[in-house]
Amino acid sequence: MSRKTRSIDFEIALKELEEIVEKMENGELTLEESLKHFERGIELTRTCQQALHEAEQKVQILLEKNKQYEVVDIEEDI
Repeated sequence: MSRKTRSIDFEIALKELEEIVEKMENGELTLEESLKHFERGIELTRTCQQALHEAEQKVQILLEKNKQYEVVDIEEDI
């Protein structure tokens, strides 16, 4: 899978996840529909997290190759 395809997949997954959140926030879904949307949302969240993790690894590899920048864990600053 190419980088462009992964980027598109991430964007599509994120857009679908945003749509699911909006539907669920409206409160007009049945319990069964809500559970189906929640399950799909979990799948999409995992897809997005995996794509972001892969992107972070690539950035770290590029930075280490250049050795011009210090790799900083951004989660420590949060």
